[in-house]
Amino acid sequence: MAALASDPLVMVGEGWDSYRLLDSGHGRKWESFGPHSFIRPEPQAMWSPRRDQWPADAEFIPGSDEDGGGRWQADNALPEEGWPLSWEEAKFTAQPTPFRHLQFFPDMAPVWYWMRDQLDGRADAETLNLFGYTGVGSLALSRHGRVTHVDASKKSVAQARENAALSEIEERPVRWLVDDAAKFAAREVRRERRYDGIILDPPKFGRGPKSETWRLEEGLPGLLDDCAKLLDDKSAFLFLTVYAVRMSSLSLAGLLAEKLAHLPGTIEHGDLAVREQGEGARMLPTAIFARWRNSG
Repeated sequence: MAALASDPLVMVGEGWDSYRLLDSGHGRKWESFGPHSFIRPEPQAMWSPRRDQWPADAEFIPGSDEDGGGRWQADNALPEEGWPLSWEEAKFTAQPTPFRHLQFFPDMAPVWYWMRDQLDGRADAETLNLFGYTGVGSLALSRHGRVTHVDASKKSVAQARENAALSEIEERPVRWLVDDAAKFAAREVRRERRYDGIILDPPKFGRGPKSETWRLEEGLPGLLDDCAKLLDDKSAFLFLTVYAVRMSSLSLAGLLAEKLAHLPGTIEHGDLAVREQGEGARMLPTAIFARWRNSG
């Protein structure tokens, strides 16, 4: 039975040439994505900014209700087709989206490193990326073997394919699938498939390619039931991240402990965070996570 660690962890992203957290405070954050800088809302930044001025190419102005919405207010012209960034050998396009993101989640960088550590020395692993978005995590995993990338958004999967081509690693064995993640996982169980690792980043609310409705609190237990059946005692990891929810990482870990009770190893939980750059740098939390790793 997997052991549940009680003490929370913090997985900290330090930034790199293509991404920096420059400052944060008063419910906002100031970031650089390559040559361009942006201001975005960040409720976790409850402290005061370290700098008086945040020169930026654009700022995302949030909507007036909790359901989201909002718009970008640009002070400088940005390339219409986006601009290239990279993380190790993975190259991808950054571009402001209507959902305040810029086509990838930089706070996931320590997760990509961690997954690689679990698969160290392997080139034959079978991994599954559910809710895979624009594919940077899939590209990170692809050096270790076959990857199945699943997302309900046709546009996101098309961007993921373009990112693979931009990285010049499109020949690697990645299946790019437009599908409902929960339905796909259930079908994989019926096919008696297994994976060496699974990463999933489910949204709080979403819709599948056929207008299927997803609500995290309702759908996550069943999805993890199926993910558990796709892993065995020779599998290496499962990593779950959750954004913008009113729950603790310990609750996610408790759910994993129930679903993965048949497996050996360790279940850990905590926060993802990004460290600011420069003097007096602070850690800005961005998401909660729970992860299982096989200690065998």
